[in-house]
Amino acid sequence: MSIKTLLNGESKNVEYKLTPPSRSINYTKTAVAFANGQGGCLVFGVEDQTLRVAGIAEDKVFTVMDSISDAIVNSCEPLIIPDITMHDMNGKTVIVAEIAPGLQRPYHIKSLGQEQGTFVRVAGTTRQADQPTIRELTIEGSNRSFDQVQCFGLSVTEEDIEALCASLTKTAKDNAEDPSKVKTVTEKQLLQWGVLAEQDGRLVPTNAYAILTGNTAVRSVAQCGVFKGATKAVFVDRREFTGTPQELIEKSYQYVLRNIHMGARFKGVYRQDVYEIPPDAIRELIVNAIVHRSYIDHSSIQIAIYDNRLEITSPGRLPMGQTIERMKQGYSKIRNEALASAFEYMGYIEHWGSGILRVMQEVRDAGLPEPEFLGGDTDLRINIYRNGSETGSDDGIVTGLRRDSSSDDGIVTGLRRDSLSDDGIAEETTSKTNAAPNAAIAVLPSQKERILDALRKNASISISDAIRILGVQERQAQRILKSLIEEGSAVKIGAARATRYAETKKRTEPHE
Repeated sequence: MSIKTLLNGESKNVEYKLTPPSRSINYTKTAVAFANGQGGCLVFGVEDQTLRVAGIAEDKVFTVMDSISDAIVNSCEPLIIPDITMHDMNGKTVIVAEIAPGLQRPYHIKSLGQEQGTFVRVAGTTRQADQPTIRELTIEGSNRSFDQVQCFGLSVTEEDIEALCASLTKTAKDNAEDPSKVKTVTEKQLLQWGVLAEQDGRLVPTNAYAILTGNTAVRSVAQCGVFKGATKAVFVDRREFTGTPQELIEKSYQYVLRNIHMGARFKGVYRQDVYEIPPDAIRELIVNAIVHRSYIDHSSIQIAIYDNRLEITSPGRLPMGQTIERMKQGYSKIRNEALASAFEYMGYIEHWGSGILRVMQEVRDAGLPEPEFLGGDTDLRINIYRNGSETGSDDGIVTGLRRDSSSDDGIVTGLRRDSLSDDGIAEETTSKTNAAPNAAIAVLPSQKERILDALRKNASISISDAIRILGVQERQAQRILKSLIEEGSAVKIGAARATRYAETKKRTEPHE
């Protein structure tokens, strides 16, 4: 890292000290945090608020360098050896102590002990690590995968193993283009993946087994919600899903699809339903959140739908060696080895590392802003920003959104996707088949009479005419016109923007 880059401001990997503090713990804990993370640099001689280069007095430079090195080496455990150098900046000397990412995690301050003395970097600050983070660091330091560790307190029978093999095989066949080519999962395969382990000549389940069977011994929950506006201040609907990964994926995926805009794209006389966010991208992000999350962290996967975005949050810091930048370039770092193998077999993962690249491409192809990646210190959050509100585009896509239906449990849940039907009038489909009907906007007899009167006086009227005559919103005018068509009192003439409505000409039967 160049000295100019180091002076761009404090970050996850850079921290400034104007002078070496009298208490070395004020910087040794940051050295520990760097070793527990992606590494970083302590820069001495720079003021953090103003970025003013004060420098270190020349007659004290070597003494200060020795004291920094001794403090870090003597205070931290396991051993951290900093690379300490001095640099000239605007005629003043600054000292840089570079700390490499450590492999013997967790690193901590000896005098404080592991529980109180383990620190990590979060959003450019040094913070004490909580217990889940310490456990995660311990797993990383042992070069193991948490999901391949035995799940204590859980036992397994031959029938249990057969049931899991059958479930995984069924999912793989359901997802395969050619099910006949899918090989049946066996007990041996589960052992190779690390879903099962051998201990004292018997098979024992690992954490991956608990996750794949939906056992509560390892918490696996997806919380989904719809919120009004751009924050969580006002919720419209909330759901919590549990079960096997397959169930979590499907339930969460369907929840999102029910609660985002869906429109229609017309190509000639053919209609194609189009979601405002590519469904494949949604599914890919949900799969990634489930397979790559930290299961040591007891938090839930969160899928939040706001007016302006879809937000998916996966618990746990990024695995050792992974960064958001590398992720966006297609670099994959597997946290849960057994789960990744099972997911690849089931067809949820095609090629490790390609999923995020596919999501980014699909979102770009849909004309949406590039996905936003946030965090990585305690969790990973990905935002896909939605198209605006109800719109009609030049390519014939029409979308709409209404949150006005109630679920059977009395919670406001519905999003209604208004899309053009084959007769050119908006149809409404509630998000739940058992949702209460919308009685808030009824078609009044007086409204129908006013339209019929207009149809009798004019050869035809447009939807704009109906809106003006009735003084209602377009959706209600469409509803009234559709009611008249269904009754046989009116007919539709033309299509798309040229659509007009006329009175039905009733044939008079001749008298005998």
